[in-house]
Amino acid sequence: MTETRATPNLRELNKRRTREAISHAATRLFIDQGFERTTIAEVAAAAGVAKMTVTNHFPRKEDLLLDLHEELVGRLARAVHERAPGESALAALRRDCLGGLDRHDPRLGFSGRAFARTITDSPALVARLRELHEQGEAALAEALAAAGAAGSGTADSDSTGSTGSHATGAATDSTAIQGGAPVDFESRVAAGLLAAVDRTVFTEVFHRVLAGEEAGAIAAAVRPSAVRAFDRLEGALGTFAVRPGP
Repeated sequence: MTETRATPNLRELNKRRTREAISHAATRLFIDQGFERTTIAEVAAAAGVAKMTVTNHFPRKEDLLLDLHEELVGRLARAVHERAPGESALAALRRDCLGGLDRHDPRLGFSGRAFARTITDSPALVARLRELHEQGEAALAEALAAAGAAGSGTADSDSTGSTGSHATGAATDSTAIQGGAPVDFESRVAAGLLAAVDRTVFTEVFHRVLAGEEAGAIAAAVRPSAVRAFDRLEGALGTFAVRPGP
């Protein structure tokens, strides 16, 4: 029994170590040589693995540098899924964003200056980063729609709750997000507004990193603006997607 449990754990640990080694080697090469001028074969040689091993772990070259792409895409939706009883989506996302600023979270743009410059110097990396933010907004819209479908939408009678607009909207005014379930119009609008604040915070942090500012100073400068931005959304979304109490 012990061996049966240990073997998969060891296998996963080795996979994680290999993935990290590949990403670290790629990051060094991209910073030193530039993203476009670095080949997958060079990354494989630097990491001491086969070229196929690199592509198995990272099917997209851009994700060798943006190796937190899954965390970046899923962060906003996860904050909604994990909101506390009585907490709205807005409150959960505010808490997550401000906490990320305080922690200097890389998913909010905190990185080394050379790392940030490598991204801005590459059109492919800039496009991939934009795509990841768009996917994150789409995942957030799905999370908000799921919250509404579960009966934890807004408390306002003229919004998504008592009028039944979630039920009718899903049938008459919806779109499939990333091939998933249809997402109603109001959830998409809410996701756009909420993700815009988060994305603007990321952009401001990222630009300040490029300018050479220290992480603590960046967080102190950006935090008040983030608070004001979330405050402005309170009237529109303060009661949207509130998780029911116990």
